[in-house]
Amino acid sequence: MKRGDQGRIVLVTCATLAEAKQIATTVAGERLAVCVNVIVSPIESFYRWQGKLEKAREYLLVMKTTANRLAELERKVERLHSYDVPEFIALPITEGSAKYPSWLDDSVTRTRRKRK
Repeated sequence: MKRGDQGRIVLVTCATLAEAKQIATTVAGERLAVCVNVIVSPIESFYRWQGKLEKAREYLLVMKTTANRLAELERKVERLHSYDVPEFIALPITEGSAKYPSWLDDSVTRTRRKRK
């Protein structure tokens, strides 16, 4: 993966499956992520919130995007998310197939309208 320094995997947890699907559909539709996997089976999360240990069933999103679209993706997730502090963890893609980076870049690049 030659251009892998530009690719990012973003992890986001959601309170409900409906919220996860809504975020996934929106960010993929707006080309902020090339692909969003929604883990439809709930995961159990243990975390500290306001000084207490909490436990919740959540739904995990695995998003693929580029470094250039990362800030805009984060802003969109924050606007759509129900949590005060949504999880938004971005990991670099350092290895992978040779064709994936081009597809990733092409898929999240904003298309420009041609002038008539």
